Amino acid sequence: MTCNEIRDLMPDLAAGLSAATPDVSGHLQTCAGCAEKLEEFRRTMTLLDEWKAPEPSPYFDVRLQAHLRGEMERAHSGWMHWFRRPVLAAALTVLLGVGIGLFFTRNGSRSQAICRPWTEITSYIPISSCSMIWKYSTT
Repeated sequence: MTCNEIRDLMPDLAAGLSAATPDVSGHLQTCAGCAEKLEEFRRTMTLLDEWKAPEPSPYFDVRLQAHLRGEMERAHSGWMHWFRRPVLAAALTVLLGVGIGLFFTRNGSRSQAICRPWTEITSYIPISSCSMIWKYSTT
């Protein structure tokens, strides 16, 4: 086995969730780095097993619920709560409409501006030639 494969198995080995296979044991006997890392994991797991979480104060849950309730009421109060979302949606819709309108009017005026001088100057050029000129002048 490689060191990377052993590194993936180390947390389970250190916690005792899985037993070491002969391949793992053989690698740990030959690789001092992996053996040291496994020992560090075991020491860490031992310290975590001994650690006791502090008990919260008796009224912690009650105070937390009261604080959360107050925050929820404060967030929903006021006229901006119901006004903000529709106004934002309407503004985005108007912006999208203006953008689409500008896109189509600008593209249409560009093709007319390129083709118009050619048709006015040389009246004998057919319309299909004008579209070919426009196609090659935009690339």
